[in-house]
Amino acid sequence: MDSGDIITEEELLKKHKLEKKELQAKIQSLKKSIPKGDKKKKKEITEEIAKLELELDQKHNKELSENNFSTEPLNSSTENGEENEIVEDQEVDTVANNTRVSRAQKRRNKKEFEAKEREKRILEQAEKNKEGPRHLEINAIKQALKPMNLKLHNIPADGNCLYLAVNHQLQVTGRPTRSVNDLRKLTAEFMRKNKDDFLPFMCNELDESEVVSEEQFENYCRDVATTKLWGGQLELRALSNILTCPIKVIQAAGPPTVQGEQFKAPQLILTYHRYLYRLGEHYNSTIPIADDEDI
Repeated sequence: MDSGDIITEEELLKKHKLEKKELQAKIQSLKKSIPKGDKKKKKEITEEIAKLELELDQKHNKELSENNFSTEPLNSSTENGEENEIVEDQEVDTVANNTRVSRAQKRRNKKEFEAKEREKRILEQAEKNKEGPRHLEINAIKQALKPMNLKLHNIPADGNCLYLAVNHQLQVTGRPTRSVNDLRKLTAEFMRKNKDDFLPFMCNELDESEVVSEEQFENYCRDVATTKLWGGQLELRALSNILTCPIKVIQAAGPPTVQGEQFKAPQLILTYHRYLYRLGEHYNSTIPIADDEDI
């Protein structure tokens, strides 16, 4: 449109209405061009339609604004903070019958489209994850637990997973339970009293070839007792001695490890995960599979 042309608001709205009808005809033609069952083509056409509608809407708003006309649709109203759909010529504004669609409806359509796309991406990622190390590890551990008639019991990943898993096993096997704080303090005390059994197996975090000093060992025991320092094989060895029972750990790769094999009490059975969480290694507990349960 030339800047020197003068157009009335009514004429401009009629022009917009005609352009929208032409777009709806084009949209219907695009939809009919989608081969049945072709999801990729359907996605491409849906994205193209959304783009065409947005571009036309922006063009119309610009033209209304340049001519100092209202950019709000005629007879529009707001209820509860949301625009109502425009009813024109006593017909509902839908794409299906080639009539105008309000901006509020377009926003809803866009949100619905984006939600579907998000869900699709989530499903696609879930399919990819089936071949990832996390999924493979969990499946391997589940298969290892089946002959023992056990399944995984999830433990929170908060730095206390080893102690929470041990405490859960005490509960599952009908033994007196202990709080995380108690288990941590008992573990630290046992390691201090049996320093010669633990110190040689510790390594310096900065240099694994360097022997841990007694001061570093003491600091480590203090952290075991008072912080959420992650527990591992040394703590498992201490706990099996404290509780006078074997602790078996099932893992995806390699045979189970057992601490405290010399004890005759029923064993506690944990699972060890390398890839379950991005933060690092993790311990879970186990529970019996019910007779009528399908795993």
